[in-house]
Amino acid sequence: MSSTHNYLMPHDQKGMEVQDSTSETRQYISFTIGQEEYGVDIMAVREIKAWTDTTHLPNTPEYMRGVLNLRGVIVPIFDLRCRFGMGLTQATNMHVVVIVQVGQRMIGMLVDAVSDILTIAEDEIQQMPQMERNIDDEYLSGLVTVKDRLVALLDADLLFNQQSIENGVVLGKAALGDK
Repeated sequence: MSSTHNYLMPHDQKGMEVQDSTSETRQYISFTIGQEEYGVDIMAVREIKAWTDTTHLPNTPEYMRGVLNLRGVIVPIFDLRCRFGMGLTQATNMHVVVIVQVGQRMIGMLVDAVSDILTIAEDEIQQMPQMERNIDDEYLSGLVTVKDRLVALLDADLLFNQQSIENGVVLGKAALGDK
């Protein structure tokens, strides 16, 4: 995927191949962070864009990189590597931002690369194993095996605290001089 283009996500999936299965299928955009692969529901994805510098905001969590003005909409950008406890991403023009809808707001997720569009039968999604987990791990909605890869599926609504999103938008508007 070229780092100089934005990719708008179609929400009319006509013409896309659907696996022959008795259960319902869902589509996910998969992306990588380091050696790990994650997926997010394609219906939440609004755009995939190349990394650009953000306006940093004071007094925000380390994993909030700042905000972008995306065609008049203030979009908080979250570093998923940092959010997952793997340290701050040293972002380059090879990184991408996946813009997703969370509630009534759009947010951006900084990831290493977008991998694929996956069509998954709902009965192929495995529940998260029962084990002691940090509360932050509750944003994983399931696991799926695709060929020889294990993909962790994210629930964007659980991953991002609505208050953090709202605070980022308010601070971003103030920092960018938007009323």
